[in-house]
Amino acid sequence: MYYYCFDDSTYLILIKLINSNLKTLFLILILLFSSQGYAQNIRVAVASNFLSTLKMLAPTYEKKQNVKLLISSASTGKHYAQIVNGAPFDILLAADRNHISKLNKLGYLVSGSRFVYAQGQLVLWSRNDKIKLDRKSLDDIRVNRVAIANPKTAPYGLAAQQVLEKLGRYHIIKTKLVKGENIGQAFQFVASGNAELGFVSLSQVLNPTNPFNKEKYWLISSDLYSPLEQEAALLKNGQNNESAKQFLKYLKSPEARQIIQLQGYL
Repeated sequence: MYYYCFDDSTYLILIKLINSNLKTLFLILILLFSSQGYAQNIRVAVASNFLSTLKMLAPTYEKKQNVKLLISSASTGKHYAQIVNGAPFDILLAADRNHISKLNKLGYLVSGSRFVYAQGQLVLWSRNDKIKLDRKSLDDIRVNRVAIANPKTAPYGLAAQQVLEKLGRYHIIKTKLVKGENIGQAFQFVASGNAELGFVSLSQVLNPTNPFNKEKYWLISSDLYSPLEQEAALLKNGQNNESAKQFLKYLKSPEARQIIQLQGYL
């Protein structure tokens, strides 16, 4: 299904055409939709951890290209299920490579469109300045709850579980774990004070809108979890959307890559 947006003047023209000649209306619509100068909106499904970074990228790109990014943020697992069930996204910015691979095998991707746009970094974070953040933090008696994203649907949640297992702490603190639907919710558990600690992405901590200490976190060694290589891909639904194709090219540009790296991605 395609969605088209018209301004007020275009609506007035179409109304007049409807009242006069339906055949002419049909021809005009064909010209409008086939015109190379027509900018289509881009429906982007983005992993929760990358939402704040995408919001930084979007305004400049939208202004330059005269397009609108219609953004849907959720866990990658949830987006995967939505796409398989017919959600009309043009682009998927996933939090891993696994879900992209599965969609590719099922035939939902445009061939040759997938690429790694960022590599995430996992951190242990707290808004409580009195809690020292390192691998011993999990044993702190002041810690009653530890937030992670759901490992079954969120790649960052799975990474957090891998860290806990390698540290030999998963079964010890299992009863303390509170699981968010996605990494954004896990971050909110900590930011709201409902969890003393949380495994979140570095990009969330560095986000300018984070009102708490952006320098207080434990950057977890990458050898404790599988690489968070985040892949992007053009979905079959967007194969005729030139604006979507151009946005994927923009993500590879020096301008976009600089913004992405400044937000805590490798």
